[in-house]
Amino acid sequence: MDQDLERKLRELIDRHEIWTLLLRYARGLDRLDREMVRSSYWDDAIDDHHGFVGTPDDFIDWVFTSREGLAGVQHHGLNNHYCELDGDDAYSETYYTFVGVNLTPPHMFSIGRYIDHFQRRGGVWKIANRVTVIEKTYDLHANAADALSIGGDTSYGPLLPATFDRTDLSYERPVVPRRPKAA
Repeated sequence: MDQDLERKLRELIDRHEIWTLLLRYARGLDRLDREMVRSSYWDDAIDDHHGFVGTPDDFIDWVFTSREGLAGVQHHGLNNHYCELDGDDAYSETYYTFVGVNLTPPHMFSIGRYIDHFQRRGGVWKIANRVTVIEKTYDLHANAADALSIGGDTSYGPLLPATFDRTDLSYERPVVPRRPKAA
């Protein structure tokens, strides 16, 4: 393989591994999967997350404790992602959208960016340092046109529940859907 093609292939692999790491981080937060979130950080990383600055373990404690008794559902969506590679270092800006539906209103909607420094150590990419830029936060209030009442087909019963642990449907292998009703 020529050197230019090998360099491009390495760059594609590095970008894919970094993007996969970011998706794992977001999924771990939404499922309250401590191990998954923790696997995204190097031990010596610092996370500057607006109201928190500290180690990965302290950050995870802070997030999980702040969601106790509040979380009905939370979703971290990752959007635009720009990444500069520099050998075993990478620098990225990733836009996020966060929705937190609490057990009682108000609910929260937030947009911002993760400004990350990643390092590849021993062939593995992880977050070395992160600064979260929160650009805007909104309080959302309950609405009569909520997802359960906007004309969705409920003939199959209640909506499938989201859980915040490894019993969530997303961990099931293989996923087993409900069966169609006989006509």
